[in-house]
Parts: sequence; structure tokens; C-alpha cells
Amino acid sequence: MGLLEQIKDAGIIGCGGAGFPTHAKLNCEVEYLLVNAAECEPLLRTDRYLMKHRPEDIIRAVEAVGQMTKAQKMFIGLKETYTDEIASLQKAISSLKSPVKLFPLHNYYPAGDEQALVCDITGRTVPPAGIPLNVGAVVSNVASMIGISEAMNDTPFTEKYLTVTGEVKEPIIVKAPIGTSVKSCIEAAGGSLISDYHILIGGPMMGKLYKKEELDSLYVTKTTSGVVIVKNDSALVQGKEFPLERAMRMARVSCIQCQYCTEMCPRFLIGHPLSPHKIMRSVAYSENLEETMKLQAVKEALTCSECGLCEVYACPMMLSPRKVNQMLKAEYRKQGIRYQRTQDSYSAREQRDYRRVNSHRLAMRLDVEAYYDYDIDKLVELAPDEVHISVAQHIGAPGEIQVQVGDSVNKGDLLGKIPENALSANTHCSINGTVTAIDKNMITIKKA
Repeated sequence: MGLLEQIKDAGIIGCGGAGFPTHAKLNCEVEYLLVNAAECEPLLRTDRYLMKHRPEDIIRAVEAVGQMTKAQKMFIGLKETYTDEIASLQKAISSLKSPVKLFPLHNYYPAGDEQALVCDITGRTVPPAGIPLNVGAVVSNVASMIGISEAMNDTPFTEKYLTVTGEVKEPIIVKAPIGTSVKSCIEAAGGSLISDYHILIGGPMMGKLYKKEELDSLYVTKTTSGVVIVKNDSALVQGKEFPLERAMRMARVSCIQCQYCTEMCPRFLIGHPLSPHKIMRSVAYSENLEETMKLQAVKEALTCSECGLCEVYACPMMLSPRKVNQMLKAEYRKQGIRYQRTQDSYSAREQRDYRRVNSHRLAMRLDVEAYYDYDIDKLVELAPDEVHISVAQHIGAPGEIQVQVGDSVNKGDLLGKIPENALSANTHCSINGTVTAIDKNMITIKKA
């Protein structure tokens, strides 16, 4: 069996983002294989733990994928501040006599963004609404490489490494079976230090926020990168819960057209024609949104990465171009409108090197600086009595359920199978037990 088939069978998906099936992404030939180890979100430490403790597994997987994709150049992009991680990987590279190279990045947000990473390492700009393959590159995550290293031994993707931090007694790295309750991850970190809080799944900039009352319905998936406990009155919570309607009203009366949102926009800086200040002006004063959406400047919202720098850092009036762009993208999707490029080639703007936002300063703006310098290196492995596993954890079609209530299953058994001719991913059982419930795409398994 070839490596691509092993990756497909193992059910590996992108661990650091939207969950694109890895076998589909890596079914290509490229000049550059780029591994994202920058962990661009402030506070997350999972990839750093993996680089320090499993460097040889990472390097072997990168080499194998490089050979499969016929990559001429293989780079791991990580922040220059990761001194221990750089030393660990460099030692593995030397020991294995590997052609893989490290590429130190500035400590900025969003250094781990796929298109920013391509621009930093190759000097090329991925076109708007394009993918790295358009410029001869493919990007994968460090955690995905760990999954690939295990798939090379025919071990399916059933466990997830994630950071648990914020207002907890002891910030830790958790290794949890897929489907483990988020509540048990927090308990493994000694529990919350405060009685009322919000739970952030992912990083503070692009993660999803949940109220404490929703905790019992949250479970670890293949894309869960972190669990952060934050105070209810933090700037982070207030910003994420800011309603769109209010953002629109404020835009009409408060936007001063300073253009800072555009000048700091990572997509604008790599050369895309996205100009958030023009979108804000057009939408704020629109009497007919449907007509306004026909403007090319407004259609550029389709290329927004939703990184959040415009609202968290750039705007002096505390407005939210990101929320406006999210609204527009949703409307365009409803109408089936896709982005059409207006030129053939793109290149980074000269000012890009001078407008990078330091991750530490960003943490200060988000009111999470207290957790920024945590050195998290303790691993806790969980063994839950029950897991809730979705067969729709990835981009594409849900897997076809292969079990029934009452079935006995073992770790590694196939729960969800890729439908024929569909973009999807396999899903496997993460513990030994019995299927106790199936609700749409969610399978509940209780330990034997």
C-alpha cells in the first residue's frame, strides 16, 4: 500500500485549520512542501510540544511526503523565538541526514496562515481565492505530520494533542481520544480557577467561543487545537460577542476612513486587492445591499481570511470589518457567487515587512497577556469512559456510518467510511467499547 492510501485509510485531516482531508490535499506534485509549525494563534503550545518531543517522527514524515509529492524543496516554517524546538528539530535532521530545512519566521500574527507562510518562504503570492498549489506549493501542519508518521505504521488517526490553558490551575498538553469531553480536558488541567467563564475552542483570534452552560455538549474533534478558559468580562469575549447589527450601525457613524484596516490586512499586504475600508464605506452607506454587492470592491470580501486583525488591532474606532466581511461572504454563498480574479499575477507589497503585528502585543489587546508566556510542557493522556465521535469532522461529505447501536467496537475500527466519489475522510473508533447511540452524524461509544 502506498503512502497516500495509508493517509486516506487512517482518516487524517488538517489538524490546524478547517479540516481538509489530507489525502486529497497531498495528491499532487509540487516544487515546495511546506510544513506549518508557526502556531500563529497566541497561547497555543501543541505544535511546540510535538517538535520538542517527537522531532524524528516529524522529519521522517516530511521526508516521506516530500518523496511522494516529488517536492524539490522541503521546509518547516517555525518562529525564530522557538529556540528549543529549533534545536530539537535540527538535531533530528542531522541524525537522520535529512534534506528537510527549517525556515525561521518572525514572531508575528498570522505567521501560521497558509498563504502568509507561502509568501514568507517562497516569495510567491497565492492568488485571491486560490490555493498554494497555484504557485507550486502544498502546506500541511506539524500535527498532521505526526498523524502521517503513525499512518506509515498503519495506525489510524484516533487521538488528538491539544493545549489546555487560560484560567486553569495547571496549563497542560492533553492527548485525548477523539470524542473525549472538553470538560474532562479542563478537569485534567486542575479545573477552572474562576466560577464563571467562557470556553474558547481554538486560539483567541479565530477560535470559537462558548458559554459555560454549553460545556457539557463540547467534545474533542480532529481539528481541536486548544481549549482556553477566559473571563466573561475580557476584551476577547466582548469582541467576539459584538453583534453584527451594532457593528453596522457603528460603521455608519464612526468609520473615519483612515484605511488602517486595509494597511494592516495580511491579505492586502501579500498583494491581494482586498480593501476593507472600501467595503466598510460601501456597505455602511448602502441603501440597497443587493446592488452594493455587485461592486467589485465589495466582492473582495470573498477573499477575507477572517483573521481579525482589522477589528482587534488596526481600527482606532473599534469597528469590525471582519464581521461585515463574514456577513457578505454568507450572502454571496447563498447566491452561489464565487470570486473572479481581475488580474493574472500578484506580488507582496513593499510595506509588508514593516506592518507585521507582534503576537505578544496582540495578546495584550485581547486581554490574555497573563497566559502568553506560559511554558507548557506537561503531557496528560486521557482515558475516558465514553466518547462522542462525529463522522463529519472535516470539509466535505460526512462519512457513511458503518456501525449500529449495540455493536462492540475496538480502538481503530472504522466508524465512518468515505462515500464513493466524495471529498470526505474516514473516522475511526478511539476506545474499546459498545455503541450506545447514533444521532445523525454523532456516534456515542461507552467503554467496555
